[in-house]
Amino acid sequence: MLQSSHPNYRPIPPELTHHRLIELVKTALINIFVYPYATVCDLYCGQVPDEDKWDEAQIGHYIGIDVATSGVSEVREAWGSQRKSYTSQFFELDPCIEDIGLQLQGEDNQADIVCCMHNLQLCFETEEKAKRLLQNVSSLLKPGGYFFGIIPDSSTIWAKYQKNVEAYHNKGAGMKPNIVPNCIRSESYMITFEVEEEKFPFFGKKYQLKFATDVTAESHCLVHFPSLIRLAREAGLEYVELQNLTEFYDDNRTQLAGMLQDFGHNLVDPRGRLLPRSFDVLGLFTTFVFQKPDPDVAPPLLTPLLQDGSHAQDEGDWHVNEWRDDEPTVQIETSIGLGKITEQKGILGPGPPELRFAEAL
Repeated sequence: MLQSSHPNYRPIPPELTHHRLIELVKTALINIFVYPYATVCDLYCGQVPDEDKWDEAQIGHYIGIDVATSGVSEVREAWGSQRKSYTSQFFELDPCIEDIGLQLQGEDNQADIVCCMHNLQLCFETEEKAKRLLQNVSSLLKPGGYFFGIIPDSSTIWAKYQKNVEAYHNKGAGMKPNIVPNCIRSESYMITFEVEEEKFPFFGKKYQLKFATDVTAESHCLVHFPSLIRLAREAGLEYVELQNLTEFYDDNRTQLAGMLQDFGHNLVDPRGRLLPRSFDVLGLFTTFVFQKPDPDVAPPLLTPLLQDGSHAQDEGDWHVNEWRDDEPTVQIETSIGLGKITEQKGILGPGPPELRFAEAL
């Protein structure tokens, strides 16, 4: 059962639809990036809910990192009494606050894979936390290694929020009394922002996410994707891809559809296409992939470059003041090194096609 170091994070029963969908994507990501005998570092590992996935991947060494309250020490003791096919280490620290290199004592640059399946979005409470996390990832990875995981898709969430606010103000007094502009509701979840804002702040934009069967809401921070890419590049990590989970599913439908049908929860139709409820839930999340370049093997991947010398000024261009359904899509030429984020994706990230901002990089 999933445990986390953050006080507002709680275990999610495995029978819930959103949990099953995310677990499926995690399995696919591990199948894509992890290979036998690889050294894997799992950030915010909690009590290692993905233990069975690592076992099946036949990894060679596992490094689990989380704060002391996550229960990591119990996992260390439990694994010590098991005959696993791979070795393991556990460190009790917060990856977005502490310097992992000081704890590893010269064993840095040893991981083939670093993953963060939970909580990266909470590191975007401040720029300092996000920067520390990415610096730690870079220090852990071998050249050529990958950093990947799953986070809420800020493009989807922000677009839904802006449309909700605009609809509220346009209708004015005619709006139903139970409609709140800062609250996004669907059959599966409810998202509530603390304050109404016109612009997307780089860091610290908090919201509450509550799925239909949850008792209480979880607190998250929106991830400003251009800042994520910029900080990753400064830490020595090159952007590879951001992909909304609905598109990730379509790209891997052959593998994933059968697994979803086996769940027996009416998540896909007979042809393997996502049903509306599954599409709505998956659309809230995105994968992220970065790589630490290996100059001895191949030319490094190129991250989208901001135009001017000052990143503060450049990132200001990523602010979106309002949603306009009638605004035409900006046609751009994708130059070498700009990557998929500019190929008609949302200005804040991927997002499902119908919720992408018209403005591009």
